[in-house]
Amino acid sequence: MKKKLFLILVIGAALIFAGCGGEKQETLNVFNWGEYIDEDLISKFEEETGIKVNYETFSTNEDMYVKVKSGGSSYDVLIPSDYMIEKMAKEDLLQELDYSKIPNITNISPMFQDLIFDPDNKYSVPYFWGTVGILYNTEQVDDVVDSWDILWNEKYANKILMMDSQRDSLAVALKKLGYSMNTRNETELEEAKQELIEQKPLVLAYIVDEIRDKMLSGEGAVAVAWSGDAMDVILSGETFEYIVPKEGSNFWIDAMVVPANAKNPDAAHKFINFMTDPENAAANSEYIGYSTPNEAALELLPEEMINSDVAYPSQEVIDNCEIFRDPGDFISVYNRIWTEVTIY
Repeated sequence: MKKKLFLILVIGAALIFAGCGGEKQETLNVFNWGEYIDEDLISKFEEETGIKVNYETFSTNEDMYVKVKSGGSSYDVLIPSDYMIEKMAKEDLLQELDYSKIPNITNISPMFQDLIFDPDNKYSVPYFWGTVGILYNTEQVDDVVDSWDILWNEKYANKILMMDSQRDSLAVALKKLGYSMNTRNETELEEAKQELIEQKPLVLAYIVDEIRDKMLSGEGAVAVAWSGDAMDVILSGETFEYIVPKEGSNFWIDAMVVPANAKNPDAAHKFINFMTDPENAAANSEYIGYSTPNEAALELLPEEMINSDVAYPSQEVIDNCEIFRDPGDFISVYNRIWTEVTIY
């Protein structure tokens, strides 16, 4: 009995020693928007590579930027939007990509290369793209919807949903007034502020991820929405439509980048290459509902997606839109204007 007990103790000690002395599992820290990936793909990546993914989410580009800029956290892959990529590159917060480690980059459409926020493709690989427009319930809205003006219609008081996002909400008001959403004219921004303040009594809520649920529940009748969210709602119910207003809107691109202080850039490149594999890109697009910049993945998507004017609008619609730009130091004016809207 004593011999057995001794043997058990020896084996146990050996296992503990081996566990302590064994190699630590390789990890990858990813920071992405909420509800913006097919989580089965994370499991698939882990199984194929043996790399453990630590996955966190953010609600706005600004929230992501503050966390990264503060240096309090270390991420290996970020998925911000166009103007934020431009800003972070200017501030040396991103590292240049090694495309020899991302052979699947050849699947990205030329339409999404050499874009204005990353003209030499140094820092980013496109992830999803789309537009900002108006999602509405045809059972609750009986007016023609073709303009941002509908969001100021008192008939829909407490049925209007706006985005809790500085750039997006200000862009709506600026476009309604006929101005660029990248304006650096303080007078134009003041006018946009007044528009939003006048609208506030009609607004049910300023939200982001909850727009889908509030529209499907019938709480909201008309909402400012990203096209991918709109596509998801439309596929969930037959009474919804989406339009890009005639005054124009935002054509946006979210992309994968590697921060300058990434602790595992090699794993980051593996993840980016994995997500640009056609099969994985198609699975992600179909699951989330957003438009893929991956040409090879398009062939794998259902016809209801690739033939949708919501997911894949005409070139005419895109040409009437703008890509957000980094306003540089002028961001202080945007911040002040937005703060005055929110506290009014």
